[in-house]
Amino acid sequence: MSSLWTPDGERPVGRPSDAGGGGASGGAGTPGGTGGGDGGMPPDMDEEELAEQVAAMRAELANSPVEVVVANHCYGLFELAAVYLSQQPPMLTQARLAIDALGSLVLGLEGRLGDAEDQLKDGLSQLRLAYVQIDGAQRAGAEAASAVGVNGGASGQSPTGTPEAAAEGSGPADEGPGAAAQGQGGDGAETGTDGDG
Repeated sequence: MSSLWTPDGERPVGRPSDAGGGGASGGAGTPGGTGGGDGGMPPDMDEEELAEQVAAMRAELANSPVEVVVANHCYGLFELAAVYLSQQPPMLTQARLAIDALGSLVLGLEGRLGDAEDQLKDGLSQLRLAYVQIDGAQRAGAEAASAVGVNGGASGQSPTGTPEAAAEGSGPADEGPGAAAQGQGGDGAETGTDGDG
């Protein structure tokens, strides 16, 4: 089952099962796509009602200002990054991708996101700062554990698992969100810049 974003929230959308569908346009498949059962459709809704509902949602979406729709997607990326950062242990690689995607949208569309732009920029800065702080804490913990031999005697191993990264203090996360702030003690003063200053 797919969903369609509307200003009122996500709405479930089933796929029509007519002969022209063929499943090829469905991508990697849809949950419940075995053909039987409800196929993700509410039990009291037939395909005609579903088609009407989808048409109404599309009309509603078409009448929404595009900057509101794009900002909503940005909020989704913010939430996604926050979820990954809040996991125990934090999922930094996944969070980094979500933060980078949010940054690409917010900074790439600067001046075009309407009233939500300032809030999105603030959120991006907060995520970058949190990323740098969490990454720094993980590195410090790994270095401390390595120094006392807690990690199985494999001192010299970095959190990324390569001796070279431990020796140089670098890893894939150094290039991630807020890398400029990391070089400044993680105070976050430069999280919103390219590190020029």
